[in-house]
Amino acid sequence: MTLRQTLQDVIRPSETRSTAALWAKSLLNAALFFCVFMLALPWVAHYLLPRALPLPATTRTWVAGLLFVAGIAIWLACLDTFSRQGRGTPLPVDAPRELVTGGLFSFSRNPIMVGELLVIWSETLYFASLGIALYAAAMSTLAHLSIVFVEEPELRRRFGKSYDDYCRHVPRWLPTMRSHRRTG
Repeated sequence: MTLRQTLQDVIRPSETRSTAALWAKSLLNAALFFCVFMLALPWVAHYLLPRALPLPATTRTWVAGLLFVAGIAIWLACLDTFSRQGRGTPLPVDAPRELVTGGLFSFSRNPIMVGELLVIWSETLYFASLGIALYAAAMSTLAHLSIVFVEEPELRRRFGKSYDDYCRHVPRWLPTMRSHRRTG
């Protein structure tokens, strides 16, 4: 059994009808994800390789703060869009029933991942840690590979032509100022 087949067995559209319940599930997922990938693993990376990066303290604090706030704001906005428009959560076992193309998803196909990576990179700057920088680079690479080889084929399988149309109009990572407008 391949990874793709395994994921197809795991990814199920949400059956939850209540937007409040979807939000609660999304927040639980976010809290668990945050604790593991944005607190525990960066701490381990810093502990294993505590070497400092030569970054100016004032600049790194302000830029790190800006990236952190932006990442959390993006994350929360996307959870709302998933709950309201997609009628699901970021959890694969409670995936959106509808293709999510509104909100920040009209500027980037992966704003949740962008928000998460902004938070991790903000930690790199704030702590000026080589260990966290290597962790952030590894997570950025892993995020890209998982999007390209796992998520996109799964969404293409589930949503077909509408997902292909969406991909033609909205970039994978870097937002554009031109908003995607759904047709039909």
